[in-house]
Amino acid sequence: EDEVRALFSLWNNALATEDPKQVASRYAKAGVLLPTVSDTPRTDFSSIEDYFVNFLKLKPQGEILDSHVTVGKNWCSDVGIYEFTMGATGKKVKGRYSFVYVYEDDEWKINHH
Repeated sequence: EDEVRALFSLWNNALATEDPKQVASRYAKAGVLLPTVSDTPRTDFSSIEDYFVNFLKLKPQGEILDSHVTVGKNWCSDVGIYEFTMGATGKKVKGRYSFVYVYEDDEWKINHH
């Protein structure tokens, strides 16, 4: 379970680079992003990257407050509550999250978030 929780750090570290391509590369080939602050599902690399172009301008950094992990064969999920601190404004935003990870090309990728 700790290994699954650590996968969040890979995504959070990608956010810290402020590089939309690095963040989008954390998602699986068939990954789906249902953004908290957008009503448009992102279902491919290009659209996921596009979402993060604007979101990263806020300089977000997340912290998991409550986590519930499930592990399967070549997949796992981590769901719960997290809080973002927006470095650009200092604003804190708390929300629910769900990450479903799949093992793809010898690494864990986000299949759904």
